[in-house]
Amino acid sequence: MTSLRDGPSIAPPTGRSMRLRALLQLSRPQQWHKGAMLFAAPFAAGVIDRYPALIRVSWAAVAFTLLSVAVYALNDVRDAPDDRRHPRKLNRPVAAGTISPRLAIAWAVGTGLAGLVALVPLGWPVVLLGFGYAGSQLLYVYGLKQVAVVDVVIVALGFVLRAAAGAAAVRVPVSSWFLLVSLFGALFLVAGKRRAERAAPPGNGQTRPVLAAYSTAWLDQLMTVALLGASMSYGLWAFQYLGHDVYRQLLTVSFLPFLTGLLRYGLLVSTGSGELPEHEIFRDRVLLAAGFLWALLVGAGLYLA
Repeated sequence: MTSLRDGPSIAPPTGRSMRLRALLQLSRPQQWHKGAMLFAAPFAAGVIDRYPALIRVSWAAVAFTLLSVAVYALNDVRDAPDDRRHPRKLNRPVAAGTISPRLAIAWAVGTGLAGLVALVPLGWPVVLLGFGYAGSQLLYVYGLKQVAVVDVVIVALGFVLRAAAGAAAVRVPVSSWFLLVSLFGALFLVAGKRRAERAAPPGNGQTRPVLAAYSTAWLDQLMTVALLGASMSYGLWAFQYLGHDVYRQLLTVSFLPFLTGLLRYGLLVSTGSGELPEHEIFRDRVLLAAGFLWALLVGAGLYLA
């Protein structure tokens, strides 16, 4: 007999709720912040404070997130045998057996089609960029991830296509400096991730076959090239405002926290971090402070001028 003093019983999760939870895990919500790349061009163009532009770019960000979810699901099906040998990735739903490969593929088809259909109201340029993003990522999942150098370029290209789609969604022109900063910045993050994976002890489960083709020295060189490319591209863009009104000159000052953030991330990678860039960026206080100061200076320079 149950005592009235006992708390209310909590029913164990049903099979359906466990499946929904596994589908959410399969969708990698910790990666959804990548959709912020779509806001970069409208922000830099000074139109993000306009309600129609904000609605359009937010819609595009949701659509690209759905496309990313489809890619993640297919990637997990493809990599399940390797993931089972990795201490962290073995908990992914397909590798752990909480979701069948058939259900994961169905989820990928559904979210992928939903993402492409959602892009249609934004215009054909955005739709084409969506197809370009989905196509390049599928090629990555089903072969190019095993080709050294190409794998890094394809991952970086995904960030550039997101940024270009954000500009197309609100119909603002994209400068060459903006695309170069996006490309080199993405290459810097991807190279740092590969370096951290390459340097990981064997016991941590190196399950990415392409890592065998990379040397730590080459990845260091790639990080250096990407760091120089990103900082020089951003500097050339920012210093064009030197001598303008006081608010515009804040864009020039923003170069300092931008460079500080890049150098700080490079330091973290050199000391063994960087395998999960999304965690390092939001966990390191110096990176957070540099990012906040950069956003404050750029925002003031663009929207108070």
